[in-house]
Amino acid sequence: MRVAIFGATGFVGNYLVRALLAAGHEPSVLVRPGSEKKLAQAERCRVTSGDIGSVDAIRKTLQGCDAVIYNIGLLKEFPRRGITFEEAHFTGVQRVIEAAQDIGVRRFLLMSANGVRQPGTPYQETKFRAEELLRATNLDWTIFQPSVIFGDSGGTQEFSHQLYNELVKPPVPAVSFPGVEMSPVFIDDVVDAFVNALADPSTVSKTYALGGPEVLSWKQMVERVAAAVGRDKWFVTMPLGLMKIGATFFDWLPFFPATRDQLTMLEEGNTADPSIVESLTGRPAAAFDPENLAYLEALSARK
Repeated sequence: MRVAIFGATGFVGNYLVRALLAAGHEPSVLVRPGSEKKLAQAERCRVTSGDIGSVDAIRKTLQGCDAVIYNIGLLKEFPRRGITFEEAHFTGVQRVIEAAQDIGVRRFLLMSANGVRQPGTPYQETKFRAEELLRATNLDWTIFQPSVIFGDSGGTQEFSHQLYNELVKPPVPAVSFPGVEMSPVFIDDVVDAFVNALADPSTVSKTYALGGPEVLSWKQMVERVAAAVGRDKWFVTMPLGLMKIGATFFDWLPFFPATRDQLTMLEEGNTADPSIVESLTGRPAAAFDPENLAYLEALSARK
């Protein structure tokens, strides 16, 4: 099966490309000029140079494809550079849907996020609107809503790396946010759910929240990252409300660890039923534990 991927050069995207190739599929990917070296196994992909704002590039990526995966997402927007939640999460999806309908690519898999809603934060609202747009089409759609995704990103920032760099590595007590709960989901479980769903008609017109096997507090997650790199951490408790006050004034600064909207979503929690992953992959969901976080040892060794 030839599968168009939008959002192929980041952490999840590269895992998707590898998983598709391992399953015998042919990825057709849209890559922004200058990002070619970020693409895994580029020599085995059909690569179109362009961005999600170009309808011509989108159509070229979709030509001859049997399915499409939309995986473009932002955690933080940069409006002055034209990088916005509206463009990445909604308008881009809209363009790809319209092109897929016109060309005749019926199978459409959308990467969304757990906890999207309207009204909500701009992140939540744009993801929610994209879901609703896709559900209203006649395409054979499936929507995935993962909790926070962890895994070996090759040194680029992802959830466990962020916890290590910002809370475990510094020689100061780590911050604990009472009431925050998540069920981190392993990257292999996420991409296998996508790949297995491609040719599974029972997943059409379904929405799946993806989560790991445990609901963990913020402190527990930091403790497990620390254990993976052989460190002990002391903690200080900080109410999220206090952190949100700081974010109101300083989240525009590049070094501030989270935006006010991100803290709002933390406050709401991010959990999912682990049996869903097992139903899609055929195996129990992988735990957020030192064994599955062993890749962090290399990061710690670099100091």
